[in-house]
Amino acid sequence: MKITIVGSGYVGLVTGACMAEVGNNVLCLDVDASKIDVLNSGGIPIHEPGLLEMVARNRAAGRLAFTTDVEKAVAHGEIQFIAVGTPPDEDGSADLKYVTAAARNIGRYMTGFKVVVDKSTVPVGTADKVRAAIQDELNQRKLSTPFTVVSNPEFLKEGAAVEDFMRPDRVVVGCAADAEGERGKQLMRALYAPFQRNHERMFFMDVRSAELTKYAANAMLATRISFMNELANLAEILGADIELVRQGIGSDPRIGYHFLYAGCGYGGSCFPKDVQALKRTSEEAGSGSRILAAVEASNDAQKHVLARKLVKEYGEDLKSRCFAIWGLAFKPNTDDMREAPSRVLIRELLERGARLRVHDPVAMEETQRVLKLDFADHPDWLSRVEYTDTPNSALEGADALVIVTEWKAFRSPDFEFIRNTLRDPLIVDGRNLYDPATVASYGLRYIPIGRPIVTPQTV
Repeated sequence: MKITIVGSGYVGLVTGACMAEVGNNVLCLDVDASKIDVLNSGGIPIHEPGLLEMVARNRAAGRLAFTTDVEKAVAHGEIQFIAVGTPPDEDGSADLKYVTAAARNIGRYMTGFKVVVDKSTVPVGTADKVRAAIQDELNQRKLSTPFTVVSNPEFLKEGAAVEDFMRPDRVVVGCAADAEGERGKQLMRALYAPFQRNHERMFFMDVRSAELTKYAANAMLATRISFMNELANLAEILGADIELVRQGIGSDPRIGYHFLYAGCGYGGSCFPKDVQALKRTSEEAGSGSRILAAVEASNDAQKHVLARKLVKEYGEDLKSRCFAIWGLAFKPNTDDMREAPSRVLIRELLERGARLRVHDPVAMEETQRVLKLDFADHPDWLSRVEYTDTPNSALEGADALVIVTEWKAFRSPDFEFIRNTLRDPLIVDGRNLYDPATVASYGLRYIPIGRPIVTPQTV
């Protein structure tokens, strides 16, 4: 099948590459010429395991191409995926200007039947706006060309997006209940057939239900994370162990183990934005959502936990202190720094005068970019942030180690080296990576999230 992907960012590029991988002829459009130049030169603008190789393989096979030519892109595919950004507006709602602009371009150039697929995360009612924008352009051209708008939300985890797309646990498709909608439904069924050969994974529903499903899924996961973080904070006060609590409640099949890990808050491009957007949608509908407001507030507060623990240890004035930070991206296997807890921690430590030695396996360049923006009013602060090539080199001259992101490379460190290198043998762990007794056996103090602090043993 011929497919056009409008938007070559994270969702668009993964969708286009995976669709090409199963034999489709895919053309990816983006208005950012520099991004298209990178893609056409053999690179990719994001870090995602397996994606670079898949893009290269399908470009070489002639199944995947990239362009800035809007008219060419609209003419190419009978199925047109809209996968552009939907950044939060000032009031927290999703900004749909890129979505509607993409829709207008489709209406401006289409000459035959199109299935227009909303792949971007969009609020309920967006399909109506996309349909209206396309129809308005067709009316201006005095054409009655048929089309249908379908909602097909993505459920990709950064760091595992290729695997998620190639082996989905579900494919949600919202279609209109008319002849064009039925035609779109059949095309979508054929399009996703290669991804569900073992058993049926497609869930067909009305468009508005599909739009709400995406927000509901992310809001539910964000709620679980925030609930566990609040339980962890309570466990610290009560002298309980959140890891044992997690095992106890996770073993209940009604609850399960997923997204029950306490930590220093969630970040990224999805959970914060989607919780905020669903909360705004709820307010506009006259319903409101006390739960979503609490989730948002709880997560914002949790991002300050690590700094609070360090201040408790060393005091408010940190001018004489240097801290090693392991992990900067909001989660492992990505360089995404959007809403990353590390940014909150770095700001709080720099405000108090501390020096920092930081390391992340892939997000170093992106961190430097975002910190320049974060501290545009305090450029001198950046001189107190040193980027190191390895985790161990970050420890040199540091008083304590702070773990922010749970990269696999951090899971089995040389604790003896850490103890001997740090000025003060202390690990503050925002992701509960280690067994407290094991860390203490090496003579290190260990401050996790929601777990008892074990007194170090003499080595």
